[in-house]
Amino acid sequence: MLDLFKTTGLRFLWISAIIFILDQWTKYAIVQAMTLFESIQITGFFNLTYVHNYGAAFSFLYDAGGWQVYFLSAVALTVSALILWWLRQTTKEQLLLPVAFSFILGGALGNVFDRIMHGYVIDFLDFYYGTYHWPAFNVADSAIFIGAGLLILDMFKNKEANKVDDK
Repeated sequence: MLDLFKTTGLRFLWISAIIFILDQWTKYAIVQAMTLFESIQITGFFNLTYVHNYGAAFSFLYDAGGWQVYFLSAVALTVSALILWWLRQTTKEQLLLPVAFSFILGGALGNVFDRIMHGYVIDFLDFYYGTYHWPAFNVADSAIFIGAGLLILDMFKNKEANKVDDK
């Protein structure tokens, strides 16, 4: 069993753990230091703004009446289980792919933890230009974004290895 954590993508689960801990720590710090909807300007394009997101990315399904908490939690837990399976399948030679999966896993677990514990996700990173504000997000969302970017990079970097034989 210990070999699985040395010879497969499971060896990068520490990345997921760090992301999960950092995500929960930053959310805890925001909740302790700010009131809901409070905003603190940091720069001319960035605020710390404490909000609750009852939906998914960009507040998709935020007003769905409550069922979305269960649905989005089930989706995140299913994706997390698939990622663990994929990590188990990756070989020792693969580097970028399991690192990408580990980023996504840490982020997904950070947000699903919020949904299960609170019924919403705590967001607080608010970037803007003029009066246009990007939807607020958090460390978990950032990790998912980075993981997705690494997956795309891996797809281009390992184009030959990812080709499907058309025979």
